[in-house]
Amino acid sequence: MSTQGLSIPALRVGPRPQALVASLSGISRDRPSLSSLLLTTLAIGIAVLDVWLVIPEDAPTYSLVFSSIACAALAWRKRLPFLTVLATIPGFFVGWSQLAAMIALGFLAYRKGMHWQTWVGAGLVVACRFVLWPWSEMVALDWRQHVLDFIYGLVVAGMPVVLALLILARQDLSRRLAELDASRDRERRMHARAVRADERASLAREMHDVVSHEVTLIAMQANTLECAKTPHDVAAAADTIRQLSTRTLEELRSLVGVLRSATDEELPAPQLTDLGALIRDVDVPVRLKVDNVPETLPSQISAAAFRTVQEALTNVHKHAPGAAATVQVAVDGEMLHVAVRNDRPHQPSRSLPSGGHGLAGLAERALRLDGTFHARATDDGGFEVRADYPLRTSTAPNT
Repeated sequence: MSTQGLSIPALRVGPRPQALVASLSGISRDRPSLSSLLLTTLAIGIAVLDVWLVIPEDAPTYSLVFSSIACAALAWRKRLPFLTVLATIPGFFVGWSQLAAMIALGFLAYRKGMHWQTWVGAGLVVACRFVLWPWSEMVALDWRQHVLDFIYGLVVAGMPVVLALLILARQDLSRRLAELDASRDRERRMHARAVRADERASLAREMHDVVSHEVTLIAMQANTLECAKTPHDVAAAADTIRQLSTRTLEELRSLVGVLRSATDEELPAPQLTDLGALIRDVDVPVRLKVDNVPETLPSQISAAAFRTVQEALTNVHKHAPGAAATVQVAVDGEMLHVAVRNDRPHQPSRSLPSGGHGLAGLAERALRLDGTFHARATDDGGFEVRADYPLRTSTAPNT
């Protein structure tokens, strides 16, 4: 039975998970936590104790009422911090709820920071400490006492504000440190990924250079073996295939050994001094020109130049059978120039697999060494590969 075109109505088995989570989050926000309740109880308790310890027996009723309102208003310090400060001002001015006003001002500064409401609240607290009630008591004081009252008012208002701002600064610093740690973790992860990607790319280039060249030679010798007519030719081709296979396995074992090694051992890299052996083994007529090349070159540059020649000759094997090649290696000033040029093919191209990664790998090598790479078809039907490498010391890893 086909279900195409069959529509099944959706079944509602309860609220959606998102709506449920949102509703639960709203409930948790509306309900104060246990720590908040304890903090509110402690603040109100301390404010009540402060009033109870200093209130005289003959205190007027209105001062008791305003002081009680100031203490009770602390319950709203989180939701309405500015109104809470305003509610504590009458009790501080005509009563004895100084500590309640200080607590309310501290929470206001903690919630608002350097907001205008904080400055207004601080100014009101300073005024309540400086201006005395009843007025007759204030008028009876001399100027020295007025100065002291003003200083004490600044201290009473400044202390909770400074404490709240210090707490905010500490929280902001902790948040910034956490963000910095998270940023460093991201950078470390990105660096680790970049290192792994670089290592994979380096390994891929080495595997391609080793396997592609050697297996191409093995394929050529297998073709020779197929066309051999005498036992001597068969034995020679088979012996060459055996030698090439052994050498390929040895190089692959060397690469695998580097991968399994726990040290920072570098991948094995050939040098320009190995060009002679490469040209002798390759089944292509090669004319080699070396001009002004010093005996010692930077290892990275030498390996990249060798791989350039190796890949170019391998491509001649694959795509230009019977063509002759010219290899030119020269140093001009601070640059090493490598060029491989082949004639037009004299035989049909052999159907050997090619992934197109060889030239891309050579371009990557040149780019990593601040060099240039060019590959193009020539007007006479051949092909040319050219790479230029600066001879200054490079900081790129060995490839």
